[in-house]
Order: sequence, then C-alpha cells, then structure tokens
Amino acid sequence: MSSALTGLLPHPIVQAPMAGGVSVPQLAAAVCEAGGLGFLAAGYKTADGMYQEIKQLRGLTGRPFGVNLFLPQPETADPAAVDVYAHQLAGEATWYETELGDPDSGRDDGYDAKLAVLLDDPVPVVSFHFGVPAREVIDSLHRVGTFTFVTATTAEEARAVERCGADAVIAQGIEAGGHQGTHRDVPEADGAGVGLLSLVAQVREAVSIPVIAAGGIMRGSQIAAVLAAGASAAQLGTAFLATHESGAHALHKQALTNPLFVRTELTRAFSGRPARGLVNRFLREHGPYAPAAYPDVHHLTAPLRKAAAKAGDAQGMALWAGQGHRLARELPAGQLVEVLAAELASARTALSAGGAL
Repeated sequence: MSSALTGLLPHPIVQAPMAGGVSVPQLAAAVCEAGGLGFLAAGYKTADGMYQEIKQLRGLTGRPFGVNLFLPQPETADPAAVDVYAHQLAGEATWYETELGDPDSGRDDGYDAKLAVLLDDPVPVVSFHFGVPAREVIDSLHRVGTFTFVTATTAEEARAVERCGADAVIAQGIEAGGHQGTHRDVPEADGAGVGLLSLVAQVREAVSIPVIAAGGIMRGSQIAAVLAAGASAAQLGTAFLATHESGAHALHKQALTNPLFVRTELTRAFSGRPARGLVNRFLREHGPYAPAAYPDVHHLTAPLRKAAAKAGDAQGMALWAGQGHRLARELPAGQLVEVLAAELASARTALSAGGAL
C-alpha cells in the first residue's frame, strides 16, 4: 500500500460513501474498527446533518474515517425537458399518492457550508464526487491535516485530479453501483465507461499519486487483482450495502440477491445522471426518456422513491447496485472486512506460489 494511505487503513479496504442514508455512522465505525476506512456520505444532507453524523461517528470509533462531498453542478439542464419528464411521471405520483418534488430545489448540495464545517472541525479524509475541487480547497484541507481523494472515471480525469493536488484518485470503473463520478455529464458518452482493470492500468500510467480502485469488487481475490494491477487499495460499496449496519432499506438489501432482479443498468431515470441500479419497473419504463438533468430529476423523483419505499414496493425504488451484487453477503460489517482481508491474504499467497486467484 502507498505510504500516503498506510496510516489511514491497516487493510487496503475502503467502504464507499453511499448517499441516501446507507453510509450511516454505525457502518463506517464498524469498518474502521475492523481495519478498513469507513466513510460518511454528506450528499443530500445539510451541513448540520453532516456534522451531527461526524460527532456520532467520533463517539463510536477513534480510528481514521472519511466524509464524501458532492461538487456543485453547473446549470446545463433543459427546463423544457424536465417539464416533459415531470408530465410523464404524473401517473407515478397518482399511483403512490404523493406529489412530485420541486426540480429547482438547489444545485450545490450545501457545498460551501459543508466545507466550512470540515475546515473548522477537520476529519482525517475528505473525498469528492462529480468533479474536481478547486486547488485552493484542496490546499485548505491539507493545511488542517486532512487527506483528500477525488473520483475519476478516465485517465484524463485522473490527471486533472493529480493537478488539483489531491492525495489519491479513486478510479471508478463502469461496473460500480450508484452514480458514475464523471467530471462532466456528457449524454453522448452514456454507457461508454471503462472496465475497472483496464481503468486502473490506464490511471496508474497517467498519474503518480496512489490509486484506489472502485467498481464491482465483492471478494478479497478481486482486491488482490486490482492491487496487482497497480492500485493501492480497493473501495467497495455494494458489498457493504447488505451488511447488518448498513442504513439501506430492507427491500434494497434483499433485492441484491433476489432472483427477480437479474441485472443492473446505468440509468438517468431517478436522478438525471448516469447511475447503476438493479433493473426494476421504474427503470425500465422511465429510463429511456429521462433527461440529462442532475440534480433536477433527483429532486423531482425524491417523493416517489420515498413513497415506494414506504409502500414496500421495490419496483419504484432506486436500487443502486454494482455488477457484483449477486455476491453480496449479509454479515456484520466488521466481519465482512475480516473475511475480505483473509481472502486477500489467501489470494496473495496463491499468486506468490504461482497459482490462480
């Protein structure tokens, strides 16, 4: 593991920050206590909500942890396209007996306020999604002793991450569940992402900072593979989504291995930005028509997703999941870290002996 990361995590295992209530303090603490790097997701929370979770996490562990921020998004959405999509979703609102959300509910996710909190009361690691933070932001976090990670989905994006001064780049392959962390939302590039092993190799040759591999990783042998490809650590999301401490809805956890949900797809149906989820009725019916409009569509569909969850209807929920979802294990998060570390050690032994992973 890179020397920049060795003090943060005994095992090269990072729990991905999953917004929407999944990455709760109990999950992050369990991962940290087991020797991984747990993360809180500040996305879709207020600055105070983020701060309260940080306080709670500090009460559960003295180990290093991270907080993830969403970068503010430019106003590129076509309001007319959002209006058309809202009309299409009117039937969903009637079915779930709720109102559609206001697509103009905000674009910056409280970014400046959250940064102010993290500079006033620093945490060990801050990571960024949906773009590259300004160099002065990275420098200010460094001044208070915070390590910084930034997601990239191409070698070109990884070079931009290195230029901004970040300590590590999270190389996110197209296999990853949830939102792709592309720096610019280009509809013409939908589905054209790079697979993780190819991406890690490309990023490793493009930058000199440590690489954290993310996307479809569910087993210790896969961690060994990305480390062999040049990564310093692996970030896992879906693997931790099914754990006991995860804040995911019970239907979401069950869907990961439910034979009813046979595959995943990248879709704009729920948020207006490409995100990988289990294919359900909502995704099939609305995905082909959803506009490139994030976070407008996210705000628009939020009441629908909440109502579907309340009604116990997984067919109307955003069931974010990576391509490895079938390999999900319902374990306590700390135990999962231990199992992954043991699998990694076995795979490394096999590799050194000339065997197969």
